Amino acid sequence: MLLHTRGIVFRALRYGETSVIADIFTEEKGLRSFIGGGVRTAKARMPFGLFQPMTVVDMVCYFRDTDEHLNRLREMRTAEVFSQIPFDIRRGAVALFMAEVCRKSIHADEENPALFEFLLDNLRLLDTSPHSVANLHLHFLTHLSGHLGFQPQGEPGGELFLDLQEGVFLPEHPQHAQYLGPQQAMPLLELLHTPLEQCHQVALDRPERKALLNGLLKFYQLHVPGFSEIHTPEILEMVMEG
Repeated sequence: MLLHTRGIVFRALRYGETSVIADIFTEEKGLRSFIGGGVRTAKARMPFGLFQPMTVVDMVCYFRDTDEHLNRLREMRTAEVFSQIPFDIRRGAVALFMAEVCRKSIHADEENPALFEFLLDNLRLLDTSPHSVANLHLHFLTHLSGHLGFQPQGEPGGELFLDLQEGVFLPEHPQHAQYLGPQQAMPLLELLHTPLEQCHQVALDRPERKALLNGLLKFYQLHVPGFSEIHTPEILEMVMEG
């Protein structure tokens, strides 16, 4: 069948002389793999630049609904033109981080419009926000966990710990080592209850962001099967303001 849908590129790998194989999260069919032929040539109808991580595309492909089948792209063009992500090193680093996390945690091969819109909302704010984006990747991780089915549960009130195994906030630490103390748990709880547009208002310095990010990644490792080491935090640490 011929499928016309929007998609968000998670990763593209060079294949052969001029082709690519891309993992694209589509609005209609979830995460799928596609092959684009002749995209790495001077006269390509689908330029290689369309396959950069977190590019939002409008695509037409020959689609077969089987896990083993590699779907062939027929047409692809930009669906959202970003004015800052491609040119601002901090915003670009956050987009790369989002792409790596998505690639390692999203495996759904079925329609998920709420998750698609969530990713779009984060990308649009990342591109247009006049405020610092230093907290956006933390807010993204906190709320992506809800779409994946393991978002931490708790309401503000007093000093709390986060049980990473159970995903719940507690007044005292659990009887195991997999938890976050109040220094990380309290700002995480604040991010959980803060709208995306206001996440820059959560007060965190660079060491606190790093510690919270490490805690959140540990949380993902406990709840996402096969969630392996993430490499983009090193880039974030280098470029993000304090």
